[in-house]
Amino acid sequence: MGPPPTRWRWRWRRSFAAVLLPFILVLLQSAAVISAENQEYRMQDLCKNHFLQQLYRKIDGGVLKSKNERNLDCVVTFQTDSILQSFMLRFDRLTLDCNDHLYIYDGAHAVGAHKFDLSCRNTKAAVGLIFTKTNFVTLKYVTDGWGTDINGFELVITAIKENKHDCKEFRCSSKEFCIATDLVCDGINHCGDHSDEASFPKCSRSAEGTMFGMSMTLFVVAIVSGVLIVCSFIVGVSICVCRRPPLHHQTTNLPPDCVPVVAELTTAGANGAGARKLPENSLPPVGLGYSGLARARLYCQAK
Repeated sequence: MGPPPTRWRWRWRRSFAAVLLPFILVLLQSAAVISAENQEYRMQDLCKNHFLQQLYRKIDGGVLKSKNERNLDCVVTFQTDSILQSFMLRFDRLTLDCNDHLYIYDGAHAVGAHKFDLSCRNTKAAVGLIFTKTNFVTLKYVTDGWGTDINGFELVITAIKENKHDCKEFRCSSKEFCIATDLVCDGINHCGDHSDEASFPKCSRSAEGTMFGMSMTLFVVAIVSGVLIVCSFIVGVSICVCRRPPLHHQTTNLPPDCVPVVAELTTAGANGAGARKLPENSLPPVGLGYSGLARARLYCQAK
């Protein structure tokens, strides 16, 4: 028997894609939500010249890293999830070149008076903690064409909420604010006093609640993703099989003298070794998606 007609292959592909695409979109959205909890950003990636550079990035917390980027004039804006929150900035490393400047704005745009202008004269100890009054922080990084690998910074950005706004998440010990629970026990000092990374029962349970080196949330998402992909494959194959015409219909509704011809071609293959030779000038063209058997059936019906 020849290969299935082209139309059935296309129907199978369309059916499989229609089933699989919604699952893929759900998985991508879930991955985006998980990764937004605590991301690591790099200035060289954020400052690429594309439309995403102009978007506000909503985060609970993250680490922004810079290492010897040259000839930059880049603006990046971060936003909290709620207008009741603001940002706390803390440098783990600050070694800028004297010709490089990091401007920090308390707002959604790099306009007006900046809150800080950091350069080689500033150190992380001298800068300390930086707090915004709005739920936005905008960073403008300007560098020249020279530098070394020690030039750059590591900036911890954390969305905080003051206690007066009814904190229901994690409350930092020595500070009058709270942070998102997702940022606790993640290996980054978001509170500034290490209270979110201290060795107390919550962090112990968090360390135990891992599977194959992944958090339980990420592990569950991976398992569900695998199950959905397998199920979508099975559904796609089932749709393909159900839509194909049954094989026993191929010799029905034929003239009596055509049945032996079709049966012989089914066994030997259309125009194959030992098969009955059919005149090519009376057969449908090969390029129309007909198998050898289908061409034989059409020949018999026309005859």
